[in-house]
Amino acid sequence: MIHLNKSKFETILQIRPDDIDMNQHVHSSKYIDYVLAARFDQMERCYKMPMSEFMAHGYGWVIRNTFIEFKRPLVLGDSIKVQTYIDEMQKDGVKVHFEIIKTANNKVACSGYFNYTMIDFKTGKAALIPDWIVERYCI
Repeated sequence: MIHLNKSKFETILQIRPDDIDMNQHVHSSKYIDYVLAARFDQMERCYKMPMSEFMAHGYGWVIRNTFIEFKRPLVLGDSIKVQTYIDEMQKDGVKVHFEIIKTANNKVACSGYFNYTMIDFKTGKAALIPDWIVERYCI
């Protein structure tokens, strides 16, 4: 296991009309989209390593598994803060913890984690994370 500083980063997003389900709150599947959007933003802005750089080196990330604990609903018009940090780094993947927080009252709407696996586009299989990527993630 690699030592990480566990720096937290955040991205602000707005709940959109197409996020709402028949129960008049955000559909559970959208929470995954929010975390993925935040990670995409944070990879470029915070880690200085946009997804396009991974792709240029022949790498990508896939979700191995995820866990989400829903605490309170999100509704149309809510602004949210998606906070993430890398909790663990393995030889071929990372565990990213997250919280989605309502900005109006600073209350957690949900929390959880994603386990991502790095893949090699040429083989379609898991790839060892190169040292130069590990260095960028250890902030």
